[in-house]
Amino acid sequence: MDEVQQVRSFNRTVTERVGALMDSYLDLGRPLGANRVLWEVDAPTDVRELRARLNLDSGYLSRLLRTLETEGLVRVEADGADRRRRSVHPTAAGRAERVRLGERSDDLARSFLEPLNERGRRQLVEAMVTVERLLTAGIVELAAEDPTSEAARVCLTRYFTEIDERFETGFRENVALPFDSGVFIVARLRGEPIGCGALKTATPPEIKRMWVAPEARGLGVGRRILAELERHAVEQGASAIRLETNRVLGEAQQLYRSSGYVEVEPFNDEPYAHYWFTKPLAPSE
Repeated sequence: MDEVQQVRSFNRTVTERVGALMDSYLDLGRPLGANRVLWEVDAPTDVRELRARLNLDSGYLSRLLRTLETEGLVRVEADGADRRRRSVHPTAAGRAERVRLGERSDDLARSFLEPLNERGRRQLVEAMVTVERLLTAGIVELAAEDPTSEAARVCLTRYFTEIDERFETGFRENVALPFDSGVFIVARLRGEPIGCGALKTATPPEIKRMWVAPEARGLGVGRRILAELERHAVEQGASAIRLETNRVLGEAQQLYRSSGYVEVEPFNDEPYAHYWFTKPLAPSE
């Protein structure tokens, strides 16, 4: 069986096993989609954020919310300051139904495990962890953004906070060499910013501000950001690219070396750098 057919077979098995094809998922009287939305609404939630988180069409999400409103499980309200924005609030009945949904979901999960022996259960869970990680990696989206955008500032704030804690001498943005022009990439997972990287205009161009959120590490996001920045450099006509990093960032050094970067003599006076790297770039075809 080739890869595509194996994926399709896996999808059919999963949808059958979890009951995704049933009109009444987990015998709760509503389909899987409506239950999934209800599970996400454990507190007041912006509708646009909910749509991004679940990657749902706005019309379909509206229909699901109407279903839950009709049952008295949620309440959708317009924002007082901006009527175009709406938020969804769980009702008391909705919170109680969410508890019931959690209990039924636990029972379904147990039904996967109970027929198997200990070795089989361990294999199944380990395989699920791997599948979830790989599927999650596939929905991370990269896009070039203004470095002053809200998402960019979220990433940079978290990045600066982390390296301030990790660097032996701390970190101050006004001391480091700046990123003043070029391309800024933001990685998002379910609409939330989880990584960034910048290509600084120079000759050759320089990579700056590479960071991935701890909760997204292991998904290959850093390698994807690095490749995207290299692609932009090639499009700009660069034949080489360079970067520097701090000695405590062992994971960054490993990423750069495994991606073809070679250590060189210092090419700038970045006060927080201990290693400098460069990599030749093949011209675009």
